[in-house]
Amino acid sequence: MAIVDLVMPKLGESIMEATILKWNKQIGDNIAVDETVLEIATDKVDTEVPAPFAGKLVEICFQVNDVAPIGSVLAKIEIAGENNAVVNTIVETPAPPAAAPAPTREEIESIPYVPAAPVNTSPQETGNTETRFYSPLVLNIAQSEGVSFSDLEKIPGTGSGGRVSKKDILNWVAAKKSGTTANVVSTAVAATASTPAASTSATQIAPTTSTSTSASTSAASSPAGVVLSGASEIIEMDRMRKLIAKHMVDSVQTSPHVTSFSEADVTNLVQWRNNNKAAFEKREGTKLTFTPLIVECLVAAMKKFPLINSSLDGDKIIIKKDFNIGMATALPNGNLIVPVIKGADQLNLVGLSKSINSLADAARNNKLKPDDTQNGTFTFTNVGTFGSLMGTPIINQPQVAIIAVGAIKKRVAVIETPSGDSMAIRHMMYLSLSYDHRIIDGSVGASFLTEVANQLEAWDPNRTA
Repeated sequence: MAIVDLVMPKLGESIMEATILKWNKQIGDNIAVDETVLEIATDKVDTEVPAPFAGKLVEICFQVNDVAPIGSVLAKIEIAGENNAVVNTIVETPAPPAAAPAPTREEIESIPYVPAAPVNTSPQETGNTETRFYSPLVLNIAQSEGVSFSDLEKIPGTGSGGRVSKKDILNWVAAKKSGTTANVVSTAVAATASTPAASTSATQIAPTTSTSTSASTSAASSPAGVVLSGASEIIEMDRMRKLIAKHMVDSVQTSPHVTSFSEADVTNLVQWRNNNKAAFEKREGTKLTFTPLIVECLVAAMKKFPLINSSLDGDKIIIKKDFNIGMATALPNGNLIVPVIKGADQLNLVGLSKSINSLADAARNNKLKPDDTQNGTFTFTNVGTFGSLMGTPIINQPQVAIIAVGAIKKRVAVIETPSGDSMAIRHMMYLSLSYDHRIIDGSVGASFLTEVANQLEAWDPNRTA
């Protein structure tokens, strides 16, 4: 029999590692071609790793919650072939990166949270003279629970090589709240007495030297604990919700948000869709929703205001030539994810509809690929889906603007005609644009939003679908 390596696939330009969520197969199980072997997670999306060949699983190299670098061997599979042969060419393993260049702003978005540390931390203070390693999962928990770097260093781990596991940090946090951390430390020390050497696949944490990073300052600025009164239910945030929370807080702290509002008469657009949606679906095999119509108008307006389609890197403004429109999509569990319509300016209405519907279906069924959420340049969210008239969305970093559209409502409006003004029932929709005031002033933001409204109102009711 031959032994082949199942390696961690490339998951996107800026993603260098992933966390093991679940093994769908165990040692000794038979595996069919394209059958899911395990599930993994990055800071962008969860995905599955299928088997590119059939065989029997003989070795698992990473456990649940371990962090595996891109290109590392996840498991070994025995397939029919020559005895004692090790096959390395069946699965393409990405070459490990050379000396990494300084990360760009887009790459910074994928770097996991690193708890702040005192600048002059000494071995005596941390109780450990060696550099410790922490997984992104542990770091996310540390951030959400307000665990400083010095406290993180004090937590003995029961994982491989004394690594701190999810269970270790959650037990420590619970014990700290109840004032029994000493017992947790002594129990964990006993449990790690025979732990093997540390795994090199974890994420290395080095103390940072940024301003305002002392443990005392962090503790002083932490919000007071919630006082429970009456009947209460405590629900722990899942991994995705914690990532969303961090992303939103980081965005507000990074960009000074300004929001402008406008209103559009979309009567022509609504009537055109109603007249063409049945024939469109029958001919193209996909539904005609409002989203591709709005995206088409967005792209037309963005071409007139290129600053909207940009990012800020220090004091440099990077104008994006690609029009990759992210669309906020609600998941069944209430979380949001933002798949990206790549090259939206190159797609006609049919292409936009198929791309949008495919991404939305994949998001709802947890089938998005990591690349599906990468490289967005502008984001669109439809708060009207849930009945809301308008919203003030938070910018999806490192972008500089995000637009929200509200529910389409029939209202009485004044119509200007050559023969005079008249009252009529029209389909009206509110729009709101949140933008980064560091580089987009109110005049540009408001002018762009007005142009979007104009594009929507100018929809040709006689165009072919």
